Amino acid sequence: MKETIYTIPVTDAVNANDECLFCYLERKLEQEAISFIMGPAYMEDDIREQTDKLGFCRHHHKMIYDYGNKLGTALMLHTYYQKLNVDLHKQLESFTPKKTGAFSRIKKADAAGTKKESPLGQWVQAREDSCYVCDHFKEKYPRYLDTFFNLLVSDREFFQKVEAGKGFCLHHFGDLMEYAEKKLSTKEKEQIYPVLFNLMETNMKRLEDDISWFVDKYDYRNHDADWKNSKDAIQRGIQKITGGYPDDPVFTQK
Repeated sequence: MKETIYTIPVTDAVNANDECLFCYLERKLEQEAISFIMGPAYMEDDIREQTDKLGFCRHHHKMIYDYGNKLGTALMLHTYYQKLNVDLHKQLESFTPKKTGAFSRIKKADAAGTKKESPLGQWVQAREDSCYVCDHFKEKYPRYLDTFFNLLVSDREFFQKVEAGKGFCLHHFGDLMEYAEKKLSTKEKEQIYPVLFNLMETNMKRLEDDISWFVDKYDYRNHDADWKNSKDAIQRGIQKITGGYPDDPVFTQK
């Protein structure tokens, strides 16, 4: 398959032999977006217009803070607050409290519920669900999924590398299966699904064994035994379940 702007990152991710090639791609896109908006881009009006509109989630606000460009962060927060406070004023001005009956007061309020019912609750939730960096990944993610399956079907060398790899985290494996059900033909599913399923079971068991040996190493009888592949079993074990890199160092400007 001819190399394109999407095939190169996907093949690079496979060659990295990570616990999950889509975690690898997600981290790369995330760091690219942070570097971009915290570089000279924060002075560009069109970029600031987008970040003012979309804002950032809690995770990516922390990454922006850790990146180390304090002036850039302050400038983005400044214009973001200007827009946010205008929006907040409109929401508060138009808010009408809901009349509460005696029976409603008896019912226990679900403060931790995922679905907000009040206009203000819905507005805040919409702000929290909106993020410039998350959107950067979401925009490219379907194309990477598409490229992955195109390569899997058409490139034998790529297929063999995936087959010999470490599989995927459960989070991204779920996305893969959702996408595969819609994209692959029946014949392609018959060829690919057994490989993907075996890949997941084999590598999930590998992580179980690594973590088991990590625990066993704390038995005094195994004090002098080799760690085998278990020294970073906790980090890899967490990644395999939820995705991401729990042991990553803070990403900062160079």
